[in-house]
Amino acid sequence: MKFLLLLGGTILLRPYVFIFLGAYLLLATWRLGAGRAAAFLVLGYLISWLAELGSINYGFPFGEYIYIPATLDRELWVAGVPFMDSLSYVFLAYASYTLALLALGRGRWQGWAFYLQEDRKFLASWGVLFLGAVLMVALDVVIDPLALRGYRWFLGQIYGYPEPGLYFGITLANFGGWFLVALVMIRVLQLLATRVPDRGWSWGHRDFHCLALLGPGLYLGILGFNLFMTFWIGETRLGWVGILIYAPFLTWLGWKVYFGKDG
Repeated sequence: MKFLLLLGGTILLRPYVFIFLGAYLLLATWRLGAGRAAAFLVLGYLISWLAELGSINYGFPFGEYIYIPATLDRELWVAGVPFMDSLSYVFLAYASYTLALLALGRGRWQGWAFYLQEDRKFLASWGVLFLGAVLMVALDVVIDPLALRGYRWFLGQIYGYPEPGLYFGITLANFGGWFLVALVMIRVLQLLATRVPDRGWSWGHRDFHCLALLGPGLYLGILGFNLFMTFWIGETRLGWVGILIYAPFLTWLGWKVYFGKDG
């Protein structure tokens, strides 16, 4: 009973996390099948939870930081790590992977329909893996400074560093750890997408026009939410830094997709 109450409290406290998670489950089911989507939900959560557990106890891979248990009696924590925090990595990794596919893939328009040419070799390529990891770290460059200032919005103060980091209070070790974890998670996602047989894993899979744009749409939704909150709390300089980081890449990607150019 207590578990259900804490889980319910987690959803009430962090509704935006579960909105993004629900979007992941729907989009990943359409693209990969329900079996693969569920498998990555579990495996991705375990990978990120172990990484956070290692960091708060041993300083690896994200460097040394602490979680502040202010909501311990109101939401679900797992061995000192907020449940919602590790869960977030799942949809961040999926969105980053699909955006990397769009950026590196060969797309074309047929009327209002957009199609991305994909094969197993491309889906599991090292280029997609590397770019996906970079894109996931880029999200963290926007997300973590905002989360560190959670006391100024409805997130609340959930974590902190013994010593402030160089980037708006975030340590460089944190970004290195994110890149490492992103590589592992996206590689697992690649293997699920290309090595797991369809039988028994592909229920719910759909193949319709513009499907390849939905995962990147989730990425932009996550980015937009965090940039909006950054400006909303008055961190104008931080918000503009985030925009300037993304502007060249998104401008190029928009041009590429709009004109249906091959990558």
